[in-house]
Parts: sequence; C-alpha cells; structure tokens
Amino acid sequence: MCAAATLPERASAFWPFSTNADAATSALVPSASTPVLVASINRNPNAGAPIALTTSGGAALVSYGGLDGTIAEIANDIPPDRISVYPVREGDTLSDIATMFDVSVSTIIWANNLKSALDVHPGDILIILPISGIERTVVKGDSLKSLAKKYGGDANEIAQFNGLDPATPLAVGSIIIIPGGEIVSPAPRARSSSAPRGQYLGEGGTQTGYYSNPVPGGVITQSLHGLNGVDIGAARGTPIYAAAGGTVIIVRNNGAWNGGYGNYVVISHDNGSQTLYSHMKNAIASPGPILNRQIIGFVGATGRATGPHLHFEVRGAANPFAHCKVGSICSPQ
Repeated sequence: MCAAATLPERASAFWPFSTNADAATSALVPSASTPVLVASINRNPNAGAPIALTTSGGAALVSYGGLDGTIAEIANDIPPDRISVYPVREGDTLSDIATMFDVSVSTIIWANNLKSALDVHPGDILIILPISGIERTVVKGDSLKSLAKKYGGDANEIAQFNGLDPATPLAVGSIIIIPGGEIVSPAPRARSSSAPRGQYLGEGGTQTGYYSNPVPGGVITQSLHGLNGVDIGAARGTPIYAAAGGTVIIVRNNGAWNGGYGNYVVISHDNGSQTLYSHMKNAIASPGPILNRQIIGFVGATGRATGPHLHFEVRGAANPFAHCKVGSICSPQ
C-alpha cells in the first residue's frame, strides 16, 4: 500500500531520467522531423560491419548493451538494456570497442568523461552505458538551447555528444542525437493477467518480493521514466541499501558527470537483472559480492540532479516501485 506523505522537495534527474517531474503523464507529440530511435542489437560482435540504426514512430530509444569481457568472450545474445564493463587491452581503439558493443564512439566518450577518442589506454576500465535519446533532424530555428528545452535534455550535453561547437549555429538538415531526450513516456511492457495494474514486465518478468527498499522511508518524487527507473527523495546523507544480494560490478565515486549519473553503483543479481543506484553523495561499496540490505552509499545530488534523491533503475525485470504514486512512501512489490 502507498501511504500519502508530504513531498519535501521535488527532485528531477537526467536520463535516462527526465528533467520534467511530470514527464510520465505529460507527453509531446512527435513531429515528422523528430523520429524516435530504436537501436539495433548486434548479435555477433565479431561480424564485420555494424548494423545500421532503425527508427520507430512509437517508442523511446531501446538502448544498446553488451557483456563484460573481450571480443572472444562476447559471443552470446546481448541483452539490450544492460550496463557493461570493459578492460582496455593493448591495441584496442575506441572505434573497435564501440563496434564490439554496437554503440557509438560518442556514447563511450560521454559516459566515461573522456577528452577524446584517443583518451584510452591499456588497463583502463570503460563503462559501456546504454544511451537513451532522440534523433533529431535540424530544422530552421533549432538551436542547442531550444532543443534541450523542448526535449528535456541539456545543451552542453548535446554539443559534447555530437561533437558540436556550442557557439556555432546548427546546420539545417543535419542529424543530431539528444541524449536523455524524451518525446513520450516509455511504452508499457506487456502485463501478465496476474500482475497488478501498473506493474509492467521487464525481460525477467515480475519479481514479487525479490527486491527490498533501497531507501526505507523515502518519498517517490518521480514515477517510471527513462530506462525503468524511479526517483526516491530523501535527505542528503541518508543511507542507500542494496535492494537484493548479488555482485557489485560498477562503483563510480569520482564526483564526475558519468553520463548524468554522478556517483553510482550497479549490482548484478542472480535472477539475471541489474539494479542501478545513482546521484549518490558517495558510494562505499566495493566490486564483489554484496548482501541484501547492505549499505552501499548515501543519498546525494551528483550528476544531473536538482535535489538530493536516489534514481533507482532495474534492468531485466519490472521495477518494484512501478505501482507507486508520486508523493507517497511506498513499499516495493
């Protein structure tokens, strides 16, 4: 049950999070010049040429993904929503790595705060984030600022991701990607006859009772948005707990942008899902085994966030807070 609570502060977050706290219910209608991307999934990363992107008129960008390890180890089907870790080897180029995971070079640069495509060295650990966004054909009157405002992005991010000079006008007819941009709220996943209303199935289906509350007593400040995430508001410094046992695969605690996530942790679980905890003040988890309800960090507002809160994503299963109302203190299902 969801208990009403006073909302102390509305926090918004970057994408895959919308900067509009009402994004889940307030949608823009796509125009003919603004198709929504659906990323291709390269089932064989050893193949020669990458598969071209396709477009769709009705759903937000379905992100890329890949498995951890080297080219030789990436031979199975690749879940489209997973975050991956890749250790750079001697002879690797960013272009090779991007092709391996079927993402753009800009995706890797942007998510790892790299200075350029040459800023990779053997032994570096790269995070391969699925990127959500909008492909936009520039029309007369478009500017970085106007597109950022219209689609909930950030002008500087758009420029950085597309390699643009912020001081140079956009060329009419050119195609750019707005990372984190949203046209419509994500289309609901298929729902089983036994699933509660509003409980959508991810790849792993419902996982009733599997996940615990990462911020007990926190207030839902934004419902499902981006890549199956919710925002849970709490005071800065509030402990954040692992929602289930598993293995910590990523800890980013450098205070950098990190693709908008700021300081964040990703945990892989034995049910095949991943949980992501972002905007932390600081993370205290370390890579390796983690127990359910073990403290992994503290609530903050790093990355793209307008107030202290936790952005909590579940990849590969339904988000246990999908049923919760904004402004409520809610228990996971």
